[in-house]
Amino acid sequence: MTYCLAIKVNEGLVFASDSRTNAGVDYVSTYSKMHVFGTPGDRLIVLITSGNLATTQAVINAIQRDLEDPSAQASLNTFNYLFDAAHYVGHLSQRIQASHGTLLKENGTSIEARFILGGQIQGRDPNIYLIYPEGNYITASPETPYLQIGETKYGKPILDRIIRPDTSLEDAARCALVSIDSTMRANISVGPPVELAIYQHDSLALNRRLSFDYGTPFFSSLQKSWNKGLRRAFDQLPRFDWE
Repeated sequence: MTYCLAIKVNEGLVFASDSRTNAGVDYVSTYSKMHVFGTPGDRLIVLITSGNLATTQAVINAIQRDLEDPSAQASLNTFNYLFDAAHYVGHLSQRIQASHGTLLKENGTSIEARFILGGQIQGRDPNIYLIYPEGNYITASPETPYLQIGETKYGKPILDRIIRPDTSLEDAARCALVSIDSTMRANISVGPPVELAIYQHDSLALNRRLSFDYGTPFFSSLQKSWNKGLRRAFDQLPRFDWE
């Protein structure tokens, strides 16, 4: 399992992902699920992944191959709209699942993968898209300006309470980290390093990309502050009449 999310606010976009791919009793493995593409000044595209690792790696490899092949009919550098890029990634995922899926399905292995694609193309507004295993996709809305993939339920409440279109980029980034921390506490299959990317509207380049482990001072301080704040808020809840 995994947990990744993207947030869209007026100032730009925030992307966050864990890096755990396996969490067995005696074996834990990690793999970056955040991939950045683009040309500074023209476009910036971030793709975060969840699901079958072989499928997601094959999709990333196919994207990279098309970017490096001058004869490729389509690549992330050829689209004028982000939704066309989302359709392209969904098509690649479907094709790879179809070509490698029969044997794995017979063995009871899920080959499905989900993606969040986001960024900005010059002359267009920034946006984020959730791409399903079937290849179709949805985008965020002003009412729900975030998208999640993987183990979504534990990190959702903080997003619902805090994130609004007018939330600052820094607050959105802090909220994303708290959302992932809440999920890590509830599910051992989600774990560090936690990757965070912050994109400023119209910059067409990634402004901040950070990685946090349990021992990273900022992440550790954020976890402790959030825990203390929750405890303080709980202690201030109304008392029953008989107390």
